[in-house]
Amino acid sequence: MGVMEGHVRPGIESPSKRGARPAPLAQRVTLYVRGGKRAFDFVASLAGLAILSPLLLLCALLVRLTSRGPILFRQRRVGLGGRPFDVLKFRTMRPDAEKATGAIIAQQEDPRITRVGRFLRKTRLDELPQLWNVLRGDMSFVGPRPNVPRETALYTPVEQRLLAARPGITDLASIVFADEGEILRASPDPDLRYHQVIRPWKSRLAMLYVGAHWSLRTDLRLLWLTGMNAIARPRALAACAAWVCRLGGDQELARVA
Repeated sequence: MGVMEGHVRPGIESPSKRGARPAPLAQRVTLYVRGGKRAFDFVASLAGLAILSPLLLLCALLVRLTSRGPILFRQRRVGLGGRPFDVLKFRTMRPDAEKATGAIIAQQEDPRITRVGRFLRKTRLDELPQLWNVLRGDMSFVGPRPNVPRETALYTPVEQRLLAARPGITDLASIVFADEGEILRASPDPDLRYHQVIRPWKSRLAMLYVGAHWSLRTDLRLLWLTGMNAIARPRALAACAAWVCRLGGDQELARVA
């Protein structure tokens, strides 16, 4: 059957080239685009770090007390304009996880993931330290997820447009493919399956945001859907499908969402 051993999820397979249209990048220069988005990120991340400091401390203690190694995991990612930066996460794997395998896609039942790490990943609490990345200006709350250099080196000319936006903690692709580990679990080659099946869809979803007219309403809507995804995933996915259509996505992309 080639690359596909069935569908990655009911109704999802590799996107057809006919449907892969690049999103327009003509941003309307609004007050939010000019400085409001960055101001929102700065104020909200600063408030988030202060309000969530007890939770951050608790997560840090859980990581420290349940496995040896550093509390934080740092990984080089590519940001706005191709500028590299170190993304921060709570460590969820054994400290020697990549020594034998290298940097490979983690599956849901990956034995390298610690018991506490599994919980942190499932709840996305492992990404709370990225509030510091947002405060520094490396990232935004909403934007395409940042990739490692070896991933961005594989970008198509269309995908290169993703580097025109500041990377984010969440976006449509993060919500739709929150079950990425489950999708890849039974695959004999998770990296190959990811690049040939999942990555094209994630890039197309991310491009919708990059090509949209950014507004505080859009960002708040995506943050709300991210929270909803944790407690009512079917409703969040239905809302994402409607949002894809509203942003100009085709029916093929809407069916994936």
